[in-house]
Amino acid sequence: MGDWNAAQYHRVSDPQHGWGIRVLERLAPRPGEAILDIGCGTGRLTSQISARAGGCEVTGTDRSLAMLTQAHGHYPDAADYVQADGATLPFPNAAFDAVFSTATFHWIKDHDRLFAEIYRVLKRGGRLVSQCGGGPNLQQLYRRAQVKRTAPEYRAYFQGWGDPWHFASPADTERRLRAAGFHEVTVTLEAAQTPFPGVEAYEEFITTVCMRHHVERLPEHLRQPFAHELALQAVDDDPPLTLDYWRLNADGRK
Repeated sequence: MGDWNAAQYHRVSDPQHGWGIRVLERLAPRPGEAILDIGCGTGRLTSQISARAGGCEVTGTDRSLAMLTQAHGHYPDAADYVQADGATLPFPNAAFDAVFSTATFHWIKDHDRLFAEIYRVLKRGGRLVSQCGGGPNLQQLYRRAQVKRTAPEYRAYFQGWGDPWHFASPADTERRLRAAGFHEVTVTLEAAQTPFPGVEAYEEFITTVCMRHHVERLPEHLRQPFAHELALQAVDDDPPLTLDYWRLNADGRK
């Protein structure tokens, strides 16, 4: 699996940033806290944690070296950046007062292990404040992509395809959090329809974010047609050129 086009993601990820700001309000960081950001990406939100509460010790993790390189370049003093998987955290027990994450958990398939790891690295009384894709997230787009994968010109490149995401339900997420040991658990699912001003903007966004795993399997000459065909289908939607995002909020306390 290839890495993200992190520079382009940094430029187009305003929807993720907007959702994340609201999650950051829930986090309400306090001076002196040690806070872990799982899936820090290019650091746009990570940089605002310490900005909101001076003296925080912020650690940002991401599996993507390209993302971490962008974070280092844009916000070198905002956090300590560590390449790591959220389900295998390289930190000692009870290292953090809070764990924060947005737009990341749906890229981790094993949520039981993920929540167990988060519980392990939290201090007693520490909190998890998170959001990711959940429920019917991007269902319309991915159904169209499923049909597109079977077209004669694309079919051979998707042999052995497996969805790289896991959009959990609120009920399953609450069960997993409680099984990991969390209490004061709150899990909600909210619609977050995301419109784009034109075909070009929609196409660029899905190529960089939603369809990244699809297009990277294709030869260069088929990548733009694949994404462009999906964008053209969205023109006739009501509302047009709108991604059917759903955000799963999952908070708890150790």
